[in-house]
Amino acid sequence: MELGALSLSALVKGLRSGQIPVAALVAHVRARHAAAAGAPGAYVAWDDAVLDRHAGALEALQRAGHAEGRLFGAPTSIKDLYGVPGYPTLAGTPRRLPAAFEAAGPVVQAVLRERGLVVGKTHTVEFAFGGIGANGHHGTPANPWDPARVPGGSSSGAGVSVAEGTAWLALGTDTAGSIRIPAAWTGVVGVKTTQGRWSTEGIVPLSSTLDTPGLMTRTAADARWAFAALDDEDAEPEAAPPAPPLLRLGVVEGLFDGADPGVAEAVQDALRKVAAAGARVEAVDVPEVREGLDLFMRGSVAGAELWAFLNRSLPGWIETLEPRVKQRVEAAEGMSAREYIDRRHLLSELARRAAARFAGYDALVAPTVVSTPPKLADLEALDAYAQANLRALRNTSVANTLGLCAVTVPVGVDAAGMPVGLMLMGSPRGEGRLLPVADAVERVVGWQVSLPG
Repeated sequence: MELGALSLSALVKGLRSGQIPVAALVAHVRARHAAAAGAPGAYVAWDDAVLDRHAGALEALQRAGHAEGRLFGAPTSIKDLYGVPGYPTLAGTPRRLPAAFEAAGPVVQAVLRERGLVVGKTHTVEFAFGGIGANGHHGTPANPWDPARVPGGSSSGAGVSVAEGTAWLALGTDTAGSIRIPAAWTGVVGVKTTQGRWSTEGIVPLSSTLDTPGLMTRTAADARWAFAALDDEDAEPEAAPPAPPLLRLGVVEGLFDGADPGVAEAVQDALRKVAAAGARVEAVDVPEVREGLDLFMRGSVAGAELWAFLNRSLPGWIETLEPRVKQRVEAAEGMSAREYIDRRHLLSELARRAAARFAGYDALVAPTVVSTPPKLADLEALDAYAQANLRALRNTSVANTLGLCAVTVPVGVDAAGMPVGLMLMGSPRGEGRLLPVADAVERVVGWQVSLPG
């Protein structure tokens, strides 16, 4: 049995039944980690002693016939913003945050309660403030598809961990695209939850208004299984997805503008396949998208909220930020109280209006990211980085500013041979409906993750 080829559900079932020994799985994960060894890899913290301790507890349960839990033994990587027992929290910085940031919050507690196997903590952009995935303190994880290119961020190591096969499930966070960008650029599935659905307690904040926990997996079916394990409301991860003729997809055409060669074409080809299978796929005008993009380009509220958090909770740390992050934080310092309140009000108003757009659609769709992952060497100048960062975040930011949930699924490669994602946006708290739609689309498109070589 090739463990790496197993779906998340098949792996968990095999571990719970005892057909797959925990020790065999740990050996497989370690072998994948060794094969992917590089400088740097997906992980900022990989501790064999902690891994052995967690695996030993699972082995004891397996031997005793008590292998229970919807994630039993599932190798899980966790972004280094989350507090995880046994690991320091760095949040992409060069020093350890205070101990209060190492306590597990509700999302990590759910992983542990369902007996997931934490394999390590993954790299992040410093304080999650960037969509490219670059980190000047610890290094930028190489994209498994092309080591010269960035993996996307801010959950940079999370996407790499799933793509390289060291994790079946990766926890990340998404404030303007920080799960969906790396998922799209590494050829995996990424889920952004609705603001407030999952608690952000136990997670170092970027934006108290826009932060959302979320996850990455190899397939939409795996995402459904993981989401059901971690969410209190979704309990049917193996129900058949809707038949294509039942799907209603609204194409946000303005979000195709300015795409790099092959990106729009891959998404359009995927949508043609879905339409040919019987789905209703049609262009839709969403004025709130344009208004949300305008707000994002003006700065929204994330920068101001990070500035306030750092001054309140980590005084003096702004001075140690790497230039790419420091520049953005300092630019937000001058936002007036009136401007901040006006932007918060606009976010609420946009979310209220956008929710009504789903009356005739299961999802609004567009390319997840319009750009090819840039080469790290091309981003040394701050201006080049800033431009690439805005392009990467442009489409994904829409779901955050409009208060939506969203999923990205891989649908092909662009002209540079890099993965392309299709983003499906759903109504607020509509994850239980959106994930089966993403599963149905993925099955019709039929594109499977397979690294070059």
